[in-house]
Amino acid sequence: MDTIGKGVPRLESRDKVTGFARYTNDTESSRLLHGWLVTSPHAHARIVGIDASDALKLGGVRAVVTGEAHPEPTGPLLADRPPLAYGKVRYFGEPIAVIVADTECLAKLAAGRIRAAFEPLPAVQSPSAALLPDAPLVHDDPAGYRRYGDVYPEPRSNIGSRARIRKGDMAAGWAASETVVETALRFRTSDHGAMEPRCAIVEIMPGGLVRIESSTQDGFHMGPLFERFFGLKQTEVATHVPFVGGAFGGKGSVQLEYIAYLASKACGGLPVKINNVRETDMAGSPSHIGLEATVKVGASRDGKLQAVDITYLFDTGGYTELGPSVATAAAVDCTGPYRVDNVRCDSLCVYTNHPYATAFRGFGHSESHYCIERAMDLLADRLGMDPLALRRLNAVKPGDTTPTQAPLNRSNLGDVERCIDRLKTLIRWEDGRRIEAGDGKVRAKGAACLWKTSTSKIDTGSGAVVTFNPDGSMNLGVGPSEIGQGNRTVMAQLLAERMDVPLSRVRVKMDVDTELTPEHWKTVASTSSMMAGRAVLGAADDALAQLKRNASFVLKRPPEELETAGGEVYAKDDPERRLTFGDLANGYSFPDGDSIGKPVIGRGTYKVHGLRTLDPETGKGIPGPQWTVGAQAVEVELDTRDWTYRILTAASVLDAGRVLNEALARGQVMGGMNMGLSFATREGFLFDEAGAVLNPQLRTYKITRYGETPEYLVDFVETPYHDGPYGARGIGEHGTIGMPAALANALSAAAGIPLNELPLTPELIWRHKEGGGHP
Repeated sequence: MDTIGKGVPRLESRDKVTGFARYTNDTESSRLLHGWLVTSPHAHARIVGIDASDALKLGGVRAVVTGEAHPEPTGPLLADRPPLAYGKVRYFGEPIAVIVADTECLAKLAAGRIRAAFEPLPAVQSPSAALLPDAPLVHDDPAGYRRYGDVYPEPRSNIGSRARIRKGDMAAGWAASETVVETALRFRTSDHGAMEPRCAIVEIMPGGLVRIESSTQDGFHMGPLFERFFGLKQTEVATHVPFVGGAFGGKGSVQLEYIAYLASKACGGLPVKINNVRETDMAGSPSHIGLEATVKVGASRDGKLQAVDITYLFDTGGYTELGPSVATAAAVDCTGPYRVDNVRCDSLCVYTNHPYATAFRGFGHSESHYCIERAMDLLADRLGMDPLALRRLNAVKPGDTTPTQAPLNRSNLGDVERCIDRLKTLIRWEDGRRIEAGDGKVRAKGAACLWKTSTSKIDTGSGAVVTFNPDGSMNLGVGPSEIGQGNRTVMAQLLAERMDVPLSRVRVKMDVDTELTPEHWKTVASTSSMMAGRAVLGAADDALAQLKRNASFVLKRPPEELETAGGEVYAKDDPERRLTFGDLANGYSFPDGDSIGKPVIGRGTYKVHGLRTLDPETGKGIPGPQWTVGAQAVEVELDTRDWTYRILTAASVLDAGRVLNEALARGQVMGGMNMGLSFATREGFLFDEAGAVLNPQLRTYKITRYGETPEYLVDFVETPYHDGPYGARGIGEHGTIGMPAALANALSAAAGIPLNELPLTPELIWRHKEGGGHP
């Protein structure tokens, strides 16, 4: 192949490095008003009153909008969250009002004049505390809210949803288990840390059309959601998505768009921009979910897994948002990529008074794999087995089934064993898992395997359109948001490969406009290349068929006797008789002015088939079309004198099905590894006794910096997925998934104690090693 697999630089890279690329906050106009959010200083409190009189006295302040403007709750699955807090606040940083003014500076000044009175309520600080009999209720009755999906709130409780997996016979599994390990794990709510804070602009046109510009992964869902909660028709909502400066799942929720719409409505439809400052983006907008979990694993004496019993308590914060879906996604792949015939898993989405949760890179899988992979290392220690040998022994294979009893075959399942074998070489596993390095330092390695399916909606689909320029070059329109992952470059490669033209002959529309761009489900779940890629190939095939039809009139051959190559159509039996795409793209014009044929517009669509809704009692069903698998490892150097450590090497081997762009694939995986290690080593919100976030800024919320990164080793194996473009599988999230577990396994081996809490700071290691335990 001429294009597929090559390390083609991103098409938009020059625009980004020169500052020419435009993001939502770059939009300015003389008519544009600015909103500033007023947020709650309490994690749980009744709103006694909001006095905006002093703010409205400032010249240039156009409106102050509070929760009374739209008290009806919203939500993608369970409608439990008003756009602005109404009646009470349920997390620190929750927006209670928006000030609209001529400038952002003036709106911020006016926000300081808002006087809000609260009656503080006891805060629920953890999922386990939320389930105690005397725990305060974050919501009086979650079961009374409207439902819009597979969500199962439990009456008069703090349980926003529960997913169940029941496979096999647990009694038989435990009877066959000669070795059993059990452990508890946990980590706190954290932030996505995208470079670009969330931003939205909404304008209500005189004819009623609502124009939205947003840094979102969810452009095509604005219409349905605004229809559901604001009574608009989907055709009355148009969304434009320019470049998005990172998202990692955090921009897959709708929040600022609702508030900006209410603000615009209060100002006669004028456009209103709300641009989060970093503090509001971290504490006020959706976060990465927290977790408390218990895992029990049973195996025979030779290491064969017999039973797995898991309970997840996910900290969804003050509102469910996508928490129920995350909890379900964690449950469907809860065993990791291993054959287990007897499985029980309860995955609860639990309300607390923490920032509310949404998707995070891996969508429940980084969390679930942290749990099962720590248990696998504990089991290996108990059995006296090499941890990677235990994993290879139990690796899931074609013919096995998932925890949801979905059947697996060589196409929909990658090759776990090959990933493990390649990883062992890459990380030099055989050189020793734990080595005394002198001066009180210990070097140790830890590993983790992974798998992930998309848990996408049953009606998931995508589209693509190809048009032609007079010179025969092509324009491609696709629906996924460009959030930094380089999907536009891969789409161009797919089109160039199928059309057999140089990549320079393809131009891709970088932004998304829902009035013009073919619809795409969501830019989530590592599905863009697979779904939109298939649509692109369909559009290319459609365009080729039309080009051949036009050429058939001129070359006097039926279309099946024509071939294409290098931007030309020619007769198979007489290759010298040929026409360029430019000759044919608008029909063919003869020298005498007569014309024949039709303009060529290639159209392609793709829809995922074969999915089955999960049974709410057993979890039986088919949650996704395919599973990407992999193996990862980390090598650390721990200083036992002060329990500080360095990460020396991190390695990943993924079964990509087919690598579409080698450079982008490596960059995606390395970026994911860095994100997983940053989360595992230092990230997490700190809360005071009342539930206030103590570190809602990058000065105090630390992420990995340049100079702190290890050597990254990335490799791929390729087991083609028959439904993917040229056999490709999704890999966008997978670099993140196993990193927290691999690091915890490495540090546990180095320190000689089980470390089951994130982030893995030197203080935490010291406390556990010296017997202090959790502070």
